[in-house]
Amino acid sequence: MEVCRLTPSFREKIWGSPRLEPWFPNADRKIGEVWFEAEPALPILVKFLYTTENLSVQVHPAGPCGVGKTEMWRILRADPEARLALGLREAVTAERFREAARSGAIEELLNWVPAAAGETYFVPAGTVHAIGAGIALCEIQQNSDITYRVYDYGRPRELHLEEALRCATLGPHTGGALPRPAGPGREVLASCEWFETERWQAEMPVTLPASRRFRLVIFLEGEGRLGNHSYRAGEVFHLPAGAETITLLPQRTTELLVTFVPGMDSAP
Repeated sequence: MEVCRLTPSFREKIWGSPRLEPWFPNADRKIGEVWFEAEPALPILVKFLYTTENLSVQVHPAGPCGVGKTEMWRILRADPEARLALGLREAVTAERFREAARSGAIEELLNWVPAAAGETYFVPAGTVHAIGAGIALCEIQQNSDITYRVYDYGRPRELHLEEALRCATLGPHTGGALPRPAGPGREVLASCEWFETERWQAEMPVTLPASRRFRLVIFLEGEGRLGNHSYRAGEVFHLPAGAETITLLPQRTTELLVTFVPGMDSAP
């Protein structure tokens, strides 16, 4: 089974940014999302996000048969005043939430936290959340894009308040994810039934063993070779199920994320 470099797809957004370096060349338009999709589609989707304005306050449903959107964020860059909204400051009733969304008071109801490079946040489906301005992050998620907007700062886009209320957790979020050691130069950033993500730091050659499950390898810093392929920051590779042992040869100190579906013994 061949290792494959995934092709980035650049998505323009009203809240996006032209400042994409060092992961991609800077753009002449406001790019908000860079998607890495495989063919056929995988259960995990990787995106890079760039913001110059607040994203809408939103929630993703869990969905039937696992077709939902649980996600994690790895913060890559953050302006000094950058912040994220994760859950609410306190538990509220559906009626109070509905009134706050309609009046704009939801901005005060949200639990806003400062964002800093190197932080990780796990965002289960049902979490009311918003990504603030001045942030670049890597998002790893279930491969679904079902989004219910609750509040959009007066922008003329469709809202889905009643749909959101049917799946939203109307209370606090647990906060940032705490990594746990996974071996030399490795740590687990997030783990759930839909995906597990490890962060690797490599200065010397590293072996990625053969596996019966697919893996996605996301390069955040550095350059070098992954088997027969060169790599640089901002590239994502698909290691299919059954791929042979492959060696990572860093030419510069490399930070990468390796993500997969736990317990999946066979996959595309």
